[in-house]
Amino acid sequence: MAQTGQTTSFAPGDDGDIQAGVPFPTPRFRDNQDGTVTDNLTGLIWLREANCSTISYVDWPTAVSTVDRYIEAKLAEDYTPASVNRQTGLLAQALRLAYRRGTLTSVIAVRRLPERNARQGFLERADLDQVVAALPDYVQDLVRFAYLTAWRRGELVSLRWSDVDRTGGVVRLRPEHSKNGRGRTVAIEGDLCEIIERRWQARQLKGPEGRVRVAELVFHRDGRPIGAFRKAWAAACITAGLCRVASVNADGTERTIPTPLFHDLRRRGVRNMIRAGVPERVAMEISGHRTRTIFDRYNIVSEADLRTAMQRTSEYVSAQPVDRTVTRLRPAAVSSR
Repeated sequence: MAQTGQTTSFAPGDDGDIQAGVPFPTPRFRDNQDGTVTDNLTGLIWLREANCSTISYVDWPTAVSTVDRYIEAKLAEDYTPASVNRQTGLLAQALRLAYRRGTLTSVIAVRRLPERNARQGFLERADLDQVVAALPDYVQDLVRFAYLTAWRRGELVSLRWSDVDRTGGVVRLRPEHSKNGRGRTVAIEGDLCEIIERRWQARQLKGPEGRVRVAELVFHRDGRPIGAFRKAWAAACITAGLCRVASVNADGTERTIPTPLFHDLRRRGVRNMIRAGVPERVAMEISGHRTRTIFDRYNIVSEADLRTAMQRTSEYVSAQPVDRTVTRLRPAAVSSR
């Protein structure tokens, strides 16, 4: 909750005296240079032209062509088909809703790209440490937590201290903050203990005139909710050498993009639990996977797993006896009678 902005106190306990809540950032909004602005207080992104007065009406054939050009442009920027589908899917949903309500008499079919998004990449522990070291301080522990628990980004940024039982040693995710609507619980053990203690120390923030306020969120940015940090993640991965050349610009310079995604931490977290011997049902409860099919997509077998399997097979075969343990019986002599 944001502060009211009142700084003058007229009576003990009023807003000017307590000044509770998240302070308004300066500046409040950030121009993203793409027709949108980000609210630095809430992390929400809005159209810069709120009344859409610059938007002109077009016919359906032109609309179809415009959507197709948008799709091709996003693919050229190295967006995955799945990411493009998420964006155009919102448009398709809005058109269908308008049609059902009678606002539109007909709708266009928004093209959907085939998704082959079963990623095979892994973020090893050594690579993770390099990426974390290059990230801003406010997001480092969030990444570490995701690596251990396989929780989603949205679930982590919504986590509050009221969800953390330090005495009982558990963290509870509220159902309304979970993608599938089911709450989850994870025990605070091992490295998670260190993360929670660091965040506990970072919850107290000094405000104007030395006033100390307490952050409600476990993971925050100077007391404010953590918004999108895609650029920070990309820069950290590139600094760690986890990147590839996407294209070459006209001036000969290379455009480099990161190879790992933040969501890869969820895949790696699942894999870590299974390789550590955690029962699959327990791992699914921690990560929040409801179906075995999706869970198996995250529990991907790597080349190292295959190599280990062949090593164990070779060791087993090599340990088998090479001498026969069964004596071959000779056929019985045939009587001449």
